[in-house]
Amino acid sequence: MDNAIVKKTIRENTTSKMLPVMLLSVMSGAVVMGCSQQADDVETVASIQEADLAPDYQASRNTGSWGGVYMSRDELKAPKINVVDDSSLPSMAQDASLSKWEAKFEGTNAFVTTDGKKLYHDSCAGCHMHEGQGAYGAGYYPPLANNSKMQSKYYIIDILINGFRGMPSFHMMMDDEQMAAVTQYVVSDLNGFTDTVTAADVAKLRHANPPGHDPSE
Repeated sequence: MDNAIVKKTIRENTTSKMLPVMLLSVMSGAVVMGCSQQADDVETVASIQEADLAPDYQASRNTGSWGGVYMSRDELKAPKINVVDDSSLPSMAQDASLSKWEAKFEGTNAFVTTDGKKLYHDSCAGCHMHEGQGAYGAGYYPPLANNSKMQSKYYIIDILINGFRGMPSFHMMMDDEQMAAVTQYVVSDLNGFTDTVTAADVAKLRHANPPGHDPSE
């Protein structure tokens, strides 16, 4: 068959098939254009959605974290103040949490009691446990109960005054009588040794200046 005839046949077939597709596209475009040419006062799905999305510039002011904020003319004219009215806050003396703290630690930055058991449970039991059994965790906290080293009261006093490894010094937190009391508790109550510990024993080892570094280094 001649090439010219083949090309003509293909062109005619393609044109006849494309015509319905072109007509359908034109009709669809007309429908879309007709929908978009609605009058401005006619409510459509698109107009309802646009209305819902209209910004409410007062929303964050009236429903935000501060709640509704409405000020009278007098308030607007008043001098500027802090956003938080600290006059409504309780005084330190009325703070319930502080009252509990003061009841436990007797209201000062240092220890007041001379009760060896209370001193131990307030300052030592957090690491060495309430029964003196010691603990393993982020570090090693040696047992103070059933420990032969505790037979030497001067060993305990020296550590209380100077600290040891991870243990802090109590040089500035306990006086001689208090150190003697907590040492006596460790010696007698936790270990059953009979030696007596006195404030004079502590005075023998106490020095003028607290340690500025870990004495074990």
